[in-house]
Amino acid sequence: AHQLAQRLGDDKVAAHHGSLSRRTRLQAEEGLKSGALPVVVATASLELGIDVGHVDLVCHLGAPRTLATLLQRVGRSGHWLGAIPKGILFPLTRDDLVQCAAAIRAVRAGQLDHITVPQHPLDILAQQIVATVASGEIGEEEMWRLARRAYPFQHLGRDDFEAVLAMLSDGVATRRGRRSAHVHRDRVHGRLRPRRGARLAAIISGGAIPDNADYDVIEDPAGTFVGKVNEDFAVESMAGDVFLLGNRSWRIRRVEAGRMRVEDAQGAAPTIPFWLGEAPARTPELSAAVAELREQVAARLPDVATAAAWLMAECGLDQDGADQIVAYVAETRAVLGAVPAQGTIIAERFFDESGGMQLVLHAPFGGRINRAWGLALRKRFCRTFDFELQAAATDDGIVISLGEQHSFPLESVFAMVRSAALEEDLVQAALAAPMFGTRWRWNATRALALLRHSGGRRVPMPIQRMRAEDLLAAVFPAQLACGDNHPGGPIDLPDHPLVQETIANCLHEAMDVDGLRAIIEAIEQGRVRTLAIDTAAPSPMSHEILNANPYAFLDDAPLEERRARAVSLRRIDPELAGGIGALDEAAIDEVRAQAWPDVRDADELHDLLLSLVVLPTHLLASWAELSAQLIRDGRATYARCEGRAALVAAERAGLVHAALPEATLAPPVAFRDIASCEPEDAVRRIVQGWMECLGPVTVSGLAALLGVAENTVEAALSRLESEGIVLRGRFTRVDAGLPTIEWCDRRLLARIHRLTIGRLRREIEPVSPADFIRFLLRWQHVHPGTQLHGRDGVAQVIGQLQGLELPAPAWERDILPARVNLYNPADLEQLCLAGEVAWGRLRLAVADEPDDDGTPAPRRRRAAPTRAAPLAFVLREALPALLEPEPPEVDLLHDLSVGAREVFVYLQQHGAAFLSDIARATGRLPVQTEAALWELVARGLVTGDGIA
Repeated sequence: AHQLAQRLGDDKVAAHHGSLSRRTRLQAEEGLKSGALPVVVATASLELGIDVGHVDLVCHLGAPRTLATLLQRVGRSGHWLGAIPKGILFPLTRDDLVQCAAAIRAVRAGQLDHITVPQHPLDILAQQIVATVASGEIGEEEMWRLARRAYPFQHLGRDDFEAVLAMLSDGVATRRGRRSAHVHRDRVHGRLRPRRGARLAAIISGGAIPDNADYDVIEDPAGTFVGKVNEDFAVESMAGDVFLLGNRSWRIRRVEAGRMRVEDAQGAAPTIPFWLGEAPARTPELSAAVAELREQVAARLPDVATAAAWLMAECGLDQDGADQIVAYVAETRAVLGAVPAQGTIIAERFFDESGGMQLVLHAPFGGRINRAWGLALRKRFCRTFDFELQAAATDDGIVISLGEQHSFPLESVFAMVRSAALEEDLVQAALAAPMFGTRWRWNATRALALLRHSGGRRVPMPIQRMRAEDLLAAVFPAQLACGDNHPGGPIDLPDHPLVQETIANCLHEAMDVDGLRAIIEAIEQGRVRTLAIDTAAPSPMSHEILNANPYAFLDDAPLEERRARAVSLRRIDPELAGGIGALDEAAIDEVRAQAWPDVRDADELHDLLLSLVVLPTHLLASWAELSAQLIRDGRATYARCEGRAALVAAERAGLVHAALPEATLAPPVAFRDIASCEPEDAVRRIVQGWMECLGPVTVSGLAALLGVAENTVEAALSRLESEGIVLRGRFTRVDAGLPTIEWCDRRLLARIHRLTIGRLRREIEPVSPADFIRFLLRWQHVHPGTQLHGRDGVAQVIGQLQGLELPAPAWERDILPARVNLYNPADLEQLCLAGEVAWGRLRLAVADEPDDDGTPAPRRRRAAPTRAAPLAFVLREALPALLEPEPPEVDLLHDLSVGAREVFVYLQQHGAAFLSDIARATGRLPVQTEAALWELVARGLVTGDGIA
């Protein structure tokens, strides 16, 4: 801010809200009241719309990416009647300077960015259908007409609408069952009804704004919120790194879940974090303005004065800024022979310092088109040379790092990407890029396939990413398949609405495939000029392209999402499954009870039949009236086979016939959803539906329930296991022997694990203070009924409290009588005389407070003890462990005899002792020990009573 003040002049102040000292802000406010000082505010406040009061001038650091951003930010100034908005742009590079000048020229010409309304986004359609159906039952045709009335869906196709309805009623991934279905679809009568939880999902997880998982930056120790940084930057950072946020540098202390703890780095040199920015890339309108400005300046060369004067008149530049742009364009034309523009595309190739080659494609079309062109080129190079390349794309060009084997005529680079195969190449490139996984998570969340809130709390972003990846593996297995098992060839896209929507977002939002196709067609038809130049050194306009920071990972998973599933040990190891690692039986019973459906009406029973396919009649006792209603309406029937009967939905009649060919249906139904199906697939779907409701079950138990051969059920379970839907293991305990092999749905098993871990954690949770006090009173034998008795009781109490120094009267007045019933002081005296208990001070001297300079003061000898002096009782056998030996003071012992030194060291380590004990420990005669003691007494180092 002070640098900006100097730039504006000595009589002006630039006040950055919240970053200057209180005194500086008060001075600025006083200047504003007097009308002498203008206000310059940060662009962050302007972008967020924070109410900053009157703004006279806006200082914009860097170049805007869109014309609307420039108008919105500068428009914050002069926001009152009769005032004129004013702003100053401070470019950071020469490309920024050109872009700022082009933006001002375009705004003066009245140009605006073109706004594109997304056409029939299927994820939003799915969300709106769930919300509409959750508000009340509606017909399919009525829902179709309602959707087509909205402008974005006016051209919605019937096939897309049917695909979204099928996804919402049958589940996002049919191989995972119908757990993610929010709509109950009655195809017999063409009605849509909400499933349980649909209304709550639409309320708590609705919205079109995706979650970006930014980390909060918190200053320690004050706990002040500083700002936010991108998740990937936070995860890849380490403690001790210094980065720039706002106008200050911060040092990272630690990174927590969703938070980055920092401290002020006191102006240390920072590294700037990368940001996703306010928009994916520069808009086409601003890119066209940049290209036109380059052409206009180049057309006025070599007359430098005329070109500079034109820039000053058209773009509001000062003399220095105009001269820089003219020199920039002139140097580029001298090296390349032309200036890159939208009508002239230049391919530049040169050697770098390491001996490799760099290919820079100068194409000022904006980041969306250049990103698409770069990915398509990279895919073409990969297929042609069978070698992966490093590439980066900016708003002004593309850079590709070439290897030694990449030998080709440079002009052929323009023919590598053809309009006929453009979309196919981009689809394959997008599948391998991180953008596909991110936008898949966004679309799955917006379509309510993944909930943002669960159990009343927000689902953490790492968990959302894991669930999105699991869902993608179920819907689009080839995307996450192992390359060793599927070598070579393109990946075929499944006919799934969310996958198609994600690909469309990648091609038309993150990239601009239509704009790139128009450019490629123009190149093929010769309407765009192309130049290929080998240069000895990179041209000036390639510098910023070469210094771009590519968003590159080996894969799209950040550090904290490297996950390992620990379930396998418990499932495989029999000893662990039957011992400390066993699952909680109560947790298994609770999950089984939760998984079994709670049917309340005929629609919910029909919905259950769509999942289970067959429901044996012995389980219909409580749902007899509901099943009869379904049969009367023609929505269900009975399937009978080998003396067994089961209720079947009309939509699943064909599936039952494929699984059980000998079964008969009575009464007959006219509607069959699945006319033909392989028997193995039919059994697999039936088994999968039941596994979602049963919990751990054996093959024999499931076969007996369904009336199917055990080998058929086991084959279906093995197939589900290969798809990751069910797991086998030893889950429930068996009294005789080890647990048997059981099967369980993966999601149910995960819930059982969570409940088991929760039970184990509750066992070690801290108790309340009241419970702790009650325990403490009993453990200390203070609570009535827990007191001890006699001499042994006194010894036990001293063993608990030994080493505790309390005033001497407190022992026999408060401590011992409260813990020993009918306490007798003679018991304590006898324990001391017998040598079982020792008493005294555990520390002979204490240190004074340290001096002002921080050095400890010399020790002083304690004064004579008083009645309130602290006293400790210790069991003599534990005395050596409780005493803290101190090194002898050399200045007091240097002139003592050898015997006196040994005796003094012993007394320091063991405290008061009898003459016989000292003599035995030092290995000296009693006469020698007595002489040493008298020597110490004469020096004032020890005191004694009855030395003889």
